[in-house]
Amino acid sequence: MSESSSINLSETLFQKHKQAKETSTLTQYMPSSHEFLEQKRESDPFAWYRNLRRLQWAWLGVDPIDQEEVLAHIASSQHSRTHDKWLDTVIGYHSGNWTYEWIRLGSRYHKQSEALSGDSAAERMFSAALCYGIAGYPHLKNDTLALQARVLANEAYKRAAELTKYTIKELEFEYQGKKILGHLHLSNTDEPQPVVMVSAGLDSLQTDMWRLFRDYLAKRNIAMLTIDMPSIGHSHHWPLTQDSSCLHQAVLNQLSTLPWVDHHRVGLVGFRFGGNAMVRLSFLESDKIKACVSIGAPVHDVLVSQTKMKLMSKMYLDVLASRLGKNVVDINSLSTQLMAWSLKVQGILGTRRIKVPILALSMEGDPVSPASDNHLIATFSQGGQSKRVKSESITRGYEQSLDLAIKWLEEQLCG
Repeated sequence: MSESSSINLSETLFQKHKQAKETSTLTQYMPSSHEFLEQKRESDPFAWYRNLRRLQWAWLGVDPIDQEEVLAHIASSQHSRTHDKWLDTVIGYHSGNWTYEWIRLGSRYHKQSEALSGDSAAERMFSAALCYGIAGYPHLKNDTLALQARVLANEAYKRAAELTKYTIKELEFEYQGKKILGHLHLSNTDEPQPVVMVSAGLDSLQTDMWRLFRDYLAKRNIAMLTIDMPSIGHSHHWPLTQDSSCLHQAVLNQLSTLPWVDHHRVGLVGFRFGGNAMVRLSFLESDKIKACVSIGAPVHDVLVSQTKMKLMSKMYLDVLASRLGKNVVDINSLSTQLMAWSLKVQGILGTRRIKVPILALSMEGDPVSPASDNHLIATFSQGGQSKRVKSESITRGYEQSLDLAIKWLEEQLCG
């Protein structure tokens, strides 16, 4: 896709949506929840509706200076906002709007890629795909601007896959009469490689995961297969249920049909709610998995506490409601439903120890994935480990935790 066709595609996609609903208004709540949400907005110290993941996005491939420039454009916008307190609630697709500004940065990276060649062009295009993905963050159901941004992210990722020296195959897997779409990343195709299935959280796309492959897995000749969580991205056809690992389980059971991977050496990596799914899958299919890493995964504590759930940001509450397919949300009933996602309540963590070694990682002080959750995971896994990453150096902590995780995975898969 050329730079000019990218701009044309962008204009075509967005021209009908100049007055699209602003993201923070999409989730409808019952009248009984309005007072709580008003009080929450007044008392929370956040100046943004979205949880800003500056360090994570920078690590994934967005230039930190460019990122701050985007956020500054949004923050300084003079256009009207849904909520004056939240800087990223600019109404309408124009300057200052979250999606608009991130698309603009993605288009700049896209244009730079077209002027480069080889790996440099590929890397810039992967960064463009990442920006397009962030433009749709947190990817709520019925967010028309986010849906259009996802189209651009997918197109840019396809183009980057054509440019890179690595092999990236777009694969389809059968499930319930529909197709699960995943991306298989390979350092070479000389012989079948060990494979790691990777899943992000409930607000990230599989097209965000490139750097994990490039910097960690490729140099170890370990393949990476990415799958979106149910209800998001390519997996938006399926609602999220307590069977959080259903799509990954279906894919796992079809790996033996792929000639490029060794289905006897399968590892799992899950970030946030993807970690919940991967831990669950480790228990359900323990004979087919060699090792699992969960990073910042909620598996019990926050899912069974109404008090802790109510401490979540409005964005996260909206994401949970969106993934459940709720049209109108009651905060109290939402917390009751979340209990079904607890792996302890399901009886998965608490009945038997499995032979799959699981490494449970999270940052110190993480409210979503406390030490008790990590300890619970490690307790029911033979060779399981629970580790906390110190948060005073969060950037280095992020790098260290991934380095630790992938080295550990390599030992389990290739040792």
